[in-house]
Amino acid sequence: MAALNVFQWLGYGPWLAQVVVTRRCNLTCGYCTEYDRTSDPVPYDELVLRLAKLAELRTWAVCLTGGEPTMHPRLPDLVAEMKRLGFKRRMMITNGTRLTSKLIDALNDAGLTDMQISVDGVKPNDVTIKTLKPLRRKLELLAEKAKFEVVMSGVIGSAPPEEALEVVDFAKAQGFTPRILLVHDENGQSRLSRGELVAYEEAKRRIGDRANEAHGYRGKIIEFGEAPFKCRSGSRYLYVDEFGSVHWCYQARGAFSKDLLAYSYADLKEQFDTPKSCSAQCTLGCARTASATDEWRSQRGLPDAPRLARA
Repeated sequence: MAALNVFQWLGYGPWLAQVVVTRRCNLTCGYCTEYDRTSDPVPYDELVLRLAKLAELRTWAVCLTGGEPTMHPRLPDLVAEMKRLGFKRRMMITNGTRLTSKLIDALNDAGLTDMQISVDGVKPNDVTIKTLKPLRRKLELLAEKAKFEVVMSGVIGSAPPEEALEVVDFAKAQGFTPRILLVHDENGQSRLSRGELVAYEEAKRRIGDRANEAHGYRGKIIEFGEAPFKCRSGSRYLYVDEFGSVHWCYQARGAFSKDLLAYSYADLKEQFDTPKSCSAQCTLGCARTASATDEWRSQRGLPDAPRLARA
């Protein structure tokens, strides 16, 4: 197909695509279902073809994910290819454990614009070792050397909830952009205890307005049990797995799948208009944020709605 024109992209094109570069991870966090310990990295040439297709779809931002992306041997080359193809934001998600001075320099030179790291707590426990105590020196090195924006998230649900507050404070002290996340299950759903709820509210206070992303959906889910929205996954947000298939997201990969290289403008329109039955309790910020600007537009079986004020 020919590349989308600007009007097609404004109507239905992707704001964000997440691309799995390897399913392998060096950690085994107890809450995570998105990794294995055996898969080979996706071949570089295949990933280049997928990135070129996303450029054809005029994707605005691409985020390399996994597994653990730093386990791909040509990660800086992939970032450089993203820059060559013209993506406005060139992002990656990492657990941070494999960061080195050499790798940070290579990512700087390649043109990375954003890195996301979530830190599950302060001290390692039976669920996770991805915590502040073993990661502190890596994170300080990142603060010292990175030329890209670093978003560091405290996580509620895998460690004592008060530890998430220490993570948020550390992120602010290092000059990172702080964020708060909730551990979700394999269906993208989340439940908070009373103590976790108190910690979440305090984390929001410390972070400020940035904590109310996508119309403040997390607070609505906590208060009302749901936060219905018109999910535009498969259009505004694409999740591309290690086999090159587009899904609504990792959690809903059994509901929809199509080869990225065969993806078309018609597919973007179709998925934009397709309601997702899992959306009301969804806690996936990437899908909600990418969908937020189109909440006022109709979706199959759902009426137009006025634009929502930012929470």
